Amino acid sequence: MSERGSRPDPKTWIFEHVRPIRVEGGLHVRSRRGSIGERWWSRRFIDILERVCDKGRLSRGRAYARSGQVMHLDIAPGQVTARVQGSRPKPYDVTIGVAAYGADQWRVLTGKLAARALYRAKLLAGEMPPEIEDVFREAGLPLFPGERGLDMACSCPDWGFPCKHLSAVLYVLAESFDDDPFLVLAWRGMAKEDLLDALRAARPADHPRSSDDAGTASLLDVTDAAFADRMDGFYEPAVSPARLRDRGDLPATPPDLLLRALEPPAVKARHIPILDLLRPAYRTLAEDADGG
Repeated sequence: MSERGSRPDPKTWIFEHVRPIRVEGGLHVRSRRGSIGERWWSRRFIDILERVCDKGRLSRGRAYARSGQVMHLDIAPGQVTARVQGSRPKPYDVTIGVAAYGADQWRVLTGKLAARALYRAKLLAGEMPPEIEDVFREAGLPLFPGERGLDMACSCPDWGFPCKHLSAVLYVLAESFDDDPFLVLAWRGMAKEDLLDALRAARPADHPRSSDDAGTASLLDVTDAAFADRMDGFYEPAVSPARLRDRGDLPATPPDLLLRALEPPAVKARHIPILDLLRPAYRTLAEDADGG
């Protein structure tokens, strides 16, 4: 993470240790205690922040986020802008920059996403599959910013970095990701409707089959026919026994397949859905089993 601007005289800190001015109609995060962010993508963002940022500053930022001190937040490709009310009459201006990917990079990413039938279907249904991180990583384009991936600045005179105003905006931003996962992608430069249009327009022939889709066509690509035309042979298999025996090109079963198939239980741990905690555990167990 990098900071823009010069550091002010430490004597000016004193003004920011008094109670902030109350805001009417500010942006409140829903979480009143404990962790902020419920879905896997917002928790991933928060986990990165809490790993690299000062815990004391983040704690004060959470208090600001919960009391509604963030007055405005706007997400645009490569940049978040916000205003935060502190203890002084004039609100502080906050900016959080991240690398926005260009058209060529997004062409690669949408091609990889469209080539995976499951990911494409989930995105078109408004869901964010956890495996999307792997697609970005394969393309050498991280989905979430790392330690040095954020360029943050605040107009306050606070000496610490990130200050509580930046921290408050980061938490409000994470909860906005909770409400709309496509904002994560919009911040990286691809608006939701543009992405969905690109996925709808993609055809299997336009992209090479990935290992996730390997074998799907050989078993499931059968000719559709009206029921009345199939009555005589209704109980016959739709594909030949030879094709059913040929399973050499089928992909390995994903370790979290059962979690994908079951209805998500209404159980949370530390405000995090239980499936978001179980998925990485299942994958770790599978990796350990393969290595052993």
